[in-house]
Amino acid sequence: MEIKQGHHRFYIERDGEDIAEITYQPKGEDRIVVDHTYVSEELRGQGIAGKLVDKIVTFAREEQKKIIPLCPYVKIKLDENEAYQDVVAD
Repeated sequence: MEIKQGHHRFYIERDGEDIAEITYQPKGEDRIVVDHTYVSEELRGQGIAGKLVDKIVTFAREEQKKIIPLCPYVKIKLDENEAYQDVVAD
């Protein structure tokens, strides 16, 4: 499944409908607030939300931004993974 980039979000769509997404809002020059993660019932349990987190982390690194994890799921994933610590805002 292809993760696409949209306006302040990354998402997966099928038949013109979003079936998974992660959204963010810019905050200043060097931070983004990741505020929402959604995975449809049909995709749950397949690691899709984790792939969306990977995508937003890669994006943050490429754009030299730090992540403020407002979404509880994203906060847990960032806290659990040592490899993500370089993009977590202080």
